[in-house]
Parts: sequence; C-alpha cells; structure tokens
Amino acid sequence: MTGSLSLFAKTIIEGAKDIGFTGPTTASNTTIANVLYPVYFWAGVAAVIVIVVAGFFFVSSHGDPALVTRAKSAIMGAVIGLAVIFLAFSITAIVIGVFN
Repeated sequence: MTGSLSLFAKTIIEGAKDIGFTGPTTASNTTIANVLYPVYFWAGVAAVIVIVVAGFFFVSSHGDPALVTRAKSAIMGAVIGLAVIFLAFSITAIVIGVFN
C-alpha cells in the first residue's frame, strides 16, 4: 500500500510540475492571517448587531422585568464576545509577528 501511495504522490507532483505549479506562494503565517482576520471581523460585526438588537429590545421592553433581563443578558454576552474576539485577534497578531 505504501508503494502505491508513493507512486501516486510522485505522479501528482510530476503532473503539477508539467502545468507549471511551483507550490504555495505565501507563507503559512500569511495563510493563517488571511483566514483568521476575516473571521474575527465578521464575529465582531455579529456581536455589534447583537448589541444593537438587544438595545432595541431593552428600549421596547416597557419595563417588563423578564424582557429587561433578557436584553441585559444579550448585551453582556455580546460585550464578553467582543472582548474574546479582541483577545484572540491580539494573540494571533502577536504569534504571527513572532514567527515572521
């Protein structure tokens, strides 16, 4: 099985060379950043949307304690989420900076 896998891999590599593929053009750190940074951005956008919607629920609750509690919980969760996103972004930036 190993011999046939090795032959398969060699065939793929030779075929890639025939069409001019030279390998990946970016470092793995850049690839990681290109994937994670948009994820952090959209997670932040989602958290801000949750804060806005929860604020609307808070204002339109008319003093109902259950709705006020629900809105406050949503706002608190979104703020904690933003803090986690910021922390993850910071850690990613530091790690990528160290390994560059």
